[in-house]
Amino acid sequence: MKRLGIVFFIIFVFSLYGGANYYVGKKIYQGLSYFSRNINVKIYTIVFALIALSVFIATLPMPLETKRIISWVSYHWMGVFVYLLLFFLLSDLVLFLGKLLKIITAPTPENIAFYRSIAVILLTAGVVGYGIYNAGQIKHTSYNIQIEKTSFEGEFKIVLISDLHLGSIKSEKLLHDIVHGINSLKPDIVCIAGDIFNDNYNLIRNPERAEEFLRSIEATYGVYAVLGNHDAGKTLDKMMEFLEKSNVKLLNDEYVVIDDRMVLVGRLDPSPIGGYGGLKRKSNISDILASVDTNMPVIVIDHTPSNIQQYGREIDLVLSGHTHKGQLFPFNFITNAIFTVDYGHYQEDASSPHFIVTSGVSTWGPPMRVGTNNEIVSILLH
Repeated sequence: MKRLGIVFFIIFVFSLYGGANYYVGKKIYQGLSYFSRNINVKIYTIVFALIALSVFIATLPMPLETKRIISWVSYHWMGVFVYLLLFFLLSDLVLFLGKLLKIITAPTPENIAFYRSIAVILLTAGVVGYGIYNAGQIKHTSYNIQIEKTSFEGEFKIVLISDLHLGSIKSEKLLHDIVHGINSLKPDIVCIAGDIFNDNYNLIRNPERAEEFLRSIEATYGVYAVLGNHDAGKTLDKMMEFLEKSNVKLLNDEYVVIDDRMVLVGRLDPSPIGGYGGLKRKSNISDILASVDTNMPVIVIDHTPSNIQQYGREIDLVLSGHTHKGQLFPFNFITNAIFTVDYGHYQEDASSPHFIVTSGVSTWGPPMRVGTNNEIVSILLH
């Protein structure tokens, strides 16, 4: 029954995606055909279908350079497709209202269909262009968190980043700015909340250079990380070796005591793509904290913020990423509906843990940010 459910789900996804692409492709063709009657329908259909299917083709086994090229096409198409679909749907709504109010005659005149297509394409180009530009920018966000435990004295600065997605488009180009931004904040520790890699370690173009950048992070008590759902699969061993060479301490359902002042716990993600081999997330955090002095502040790094119910009063602060805050508008409405907190600071009540979720410092899939930002987060504990 489970396999049958998966099959039906796959058929549903393919049908939905295929239908949406047919709708977009047809609308573009209707507009272009007004401009030129000599467009070859077969060639147009084949080219459009290959671009649309690149999203699935990119997942197939193939030589690495070929995979990079097809992935580049598919990731850009994902972003372009979202806004073509959105703007065509909005334009259809406008045309429907125009006909209802008898402002526009029915059927829609060809010249109106043409100008509608041009307007949609120009709007999409503008939004996508802005999204690509914005994905190259990094913002700084800061929080002040009051620790209630009397054993904690003074101030302590944590810098949080997440979702580097090394191996994705432009991810390595951002590393210089990311490291410079981290070092400018003079952190006591740096926490990397997962998705350091983009499923496949081998997609990183220059791993030695990336290691060099990460080694240059300056933090008083070091750099700590957890594995995210994309930090898994067949190249996991290479990922872990990379982090070791980069002087990044990986916490796999483990803890470390920082300067005898606080406890830092790192959780394995519950849904690794391709698995963690022999590693598995402990079902209860109390199994990790059994020998910990919880009179000290306890900080947890947990990649996905869907596990907040697992943390009680013994935890002071939980740091997460994963959501990208939707990355592209209007997907922020979806992440906001799925997660209790998909971005920012959250505390249920005065005795509950603080939760901070970052939108991430890079992008997954489309190399675009619309309505969201790449960010480096600084957290001052006092």
